[in-house]
Amino acid sequence: MLLTSGLLGLVYVVFAIVLFQVLNVGLAPMLVIVIGIALFQYYTSDKLALAAAGAKVVSREDAPQLHDMVERLCGMADLPKPKIAIMDTPVPNAFATGRSPKHAAVCVTSGLWERLEPKEVEGVLAHELSHIANRDVLVMTVASFFAMLAAMLTRFGLYAGMWGGGNRRDNNGPPVWLIIFAVSILVYAISFVLIRTISRYREYAADRGSALITGAPEYLMSALQKISSQMTLIPNRDLRQVEGMNAFFIIPAKVKSFSSELFMDHPPIEKRLAALAEIAREMGRPVA
Repeated sequence: MLLTSGLLGLVYVVFAIVLFQVLNVGLAPMLVIVIGIALFQYYTSDKLALAAAGAKVVSREDAPQLHDMVERLCGMADLPKPKIAIMDTPVPNAFATGRSPKHAAVCVTSGLWERLEPKEVEGVLAHELSHIANRDVLVMTVASFFAMLAAMLTRFGLYAGMWGGGNRRDNNGPPVWLIIFAVSILVYAISFVLIRTISRYREYAADRGSALITGAPEYLMSALQKISSQMTLIPNRDLRQVEGMNAFFIIPAKVKSFSSELFMDHPPIEKRLAALAEIAREMGRPVA
């Protein structure tokens, strides 16, 4: 994740240098705007994600068994207890959000609670708590910060080049807007792949965290298999209603998925199961 993040940062640094050379503009105004957006996203991430999902924070009286599970797992992981929410959908899934362990929320869908066994639910919850412990919201906020900055630089450059009277760098050079457009397309393609690579690494790390917290990776393996198989039984209408949360979900709820792993934000289920099976063997646990 550090290597991929470094490569992503390098891509945007090169992008900025190219734009500054072409446009001869300053960075300060765009930095102020982008930092403001990033801070707003970072400090309100838990509320925004729950609102976008239509999830409801539940008290112990509403879901005592779920609260007991989370409290037990938090004790094992040495984490403060997050807010607990339920998303009313038949799609079996779960997600975590929040800028830090002290400002976090874990959400499970009603479909997950109804379809999985308690030990399998614990495996999923431990996975989501690992996202919180690893501060993955911070990781993806930093990654998207660079993406937002690049997008604003591109837009500013295009406007400056096409409408600002600087259509050519010199009499024989290509139009400024064309240079910016070509560079931005290349940067977007590279960053698209790198951000999704970071996202896949996050899932592998959270899977491993679940195995270490519960001491039983086979429960998460069973949960992933059930969620994946049950997803095919969900009507496309219900899947489309929750597709906006796919980047957060433990398994994307997609009607159609990318054919290439390069463009996926989650690893293929087969690779996740293989990695968990290897962890189970290392721990001396049974592997189905």
